[in-house]
Amino acid sequence: MTAPVMPLAGEYSVLGDALAAAARQFGDRDAYVEGADRLSYAEWDRRASALAARLAERGVRRGDVVALMLPSGIDYAVCYAAVARIGAVVTGLNTRLGPAETDAILERCAPVLVIRDEDAGLPEPPAGLPVLPRSDLAGIWCDPVRRGGSWDVRADDPAMITWTSGTTGTPKGAWYDHRGLAAAARSSGVMSAPFDRRLNSTPFAHAGYMGKVWDQIAWGITLVLGPARWSAEEMCNLLRRERITVAGGVPTQWAKLLEASLPGGGDASVPFPDLRLGVSATAPAAPDLVERVGAVLGVPLIVRYAMTESPSISGTSPEDPPETQFRTVGRPQEGMEVVAVGADGSPLPPGEVGEIRVRGACVMRGYWRDPERTRAAFDEAGRLRTGDLGSVTEEGHVVLMGRSGDMYIRGGYNVHPLQVENVLSAHPKVAHVAVVGAPAPVIGEIGVAFVVPVDSCDPPELAELRSWAREHLADYKAPDLLVLQDELPLTPMAKVDRAALRAVAARIRERNKTIMTTQPCQCATIGGAR
Repeated sequence: MTAPVMPLAGEYSVLGDALAAAARQFGDRDAYVEGADRLSYAEWDRRASALAARLAERGVRRGDVVALMLPSGIDYAVCYAAVARIGAVVTGLNTRLGPAETDAILERCAPVLVIRDEDAGLPEPPAGLPVLPRSDLAGIWCDPVRRGGSWDVRADDPAMITWTSGTTGTPKGAWYDHRGLAAAARSSGVMSAPFDRRLNSTPFAHAGYMGKVWDQIAWGITLVLGPARWSAEEMCNLLRRERITVAGGVPTQWAKLLEASLPGGGDASVPFPDLRLGVSATAPAAPDLVERVGAVLGVPLIVRYAMTESPSISGTSPEDPPETQFRTVGRPQEGMEVVAVGADGSPLPPGEVGEIRVRGACVMRGYWRDPERTRAAFDEAGRLRTGDLGSVTEEGHVVLMGRSGDMYIRGGYNVHPLQVENVLSAHPKVAHVAVVGAPAPVIGEIGVAFVVPVDSCDPPELAELRSWAREHLADYKAPDLLVLQDELPLTPMAKVDRAALRAVAARIRERNKTIMTTQPCQCATIGGAR
């Protein structure tokens, strides 16, 4: 496949200059669509310049941190670009965070200013920390005089910090310079084409947005914010109305879009003539779903592997067969190196499971003001220790098995939850699933599957899931206990809270220990973990 040609806005060394070039070259194009509101590239650049001047007047200087406590949307995007334009460092706080996480992040990054939505119910920043209310931004946007100035910004200046809780629960700030953000645009592969219109459901404080702003600018991409509540009907309308070219969704959402496109299943005007690429988010799509989406909607489904510490790592290609899309997360993206290593840090032969380590231009520069954890994050060869277990095939595809701390041992056999989750997620009655280990007599640990059913009135039976798992995996990997949920618990960083699930699993196993020594157990708890 011939790579598309990036617009000229991709040739600059700092983000502010790239945005200014985009404004000159395709300024009338939409940069953002947020409901009824639209922001062109020219207006994005103008507002960013105006706010940059105001920030400079307030004393914000190169290298200072400015924190955004704003919901995802146009104002967030403008503030991001304005902070980067003057050489300051932008960081966003997830709107799901509570006071403790908020205080920990603000203490670590020590911002000189917080731009905050005072009406969004977000935690109050510590007393004495300067705050620019979101309500003041509208006046800055409307000021035709404040066009900004010129600031000395370099490619290796810190530009952005994005936060992860990791496995410790203590937020860590992965930081990137302008050069690292530019690398994401070069590594995007089939994900980006000139003037794409991309449906966005990623919170802006997430690395999936924070690390990809340059990618958006370089390709002249329009980001269309998805609806607050997903429905197949609304999604069909949005895909057509906004001429979306790239969209992501969990497998069950793609299945519902398929239903809407079949005879008698919805609007006859779907499939979607502008949609060129689909991304299977959260979990890989089963091979038959990949085939049906391609046959009915005419859209290839791909998967991507990334993390807060490296927003680009690997991905599948539209030409890959469905089985590859399901079993792997593809090959390393441009400029990235991925290896599986053994306990001594040496690369393993193809197919052998070890820790996945990553090196390349898209990897973070370190954890903000945290040299100890930065040193621990990289090995002697400069590779990022991802904490993920997996292997690399002979063909160079990366196969993930889960986090190193998530593995459990059942009857002397290692079980990697992600591998089991990928299989169970393909079951037609399963919307979302997480698998954890729980202590058990005799066999050491058992597998507990927390399942959100597609239809709460017709949930899967444990026997069904065990039979399904055994068709694809060794018998000892089939779950021993099924817990039905109406949703999976999430951490403030929007990851599945496996610690909470392990605690629930241990309590349920304790209540059922008399039968758990001899047979699997089903425990229906729809309505939340107890």
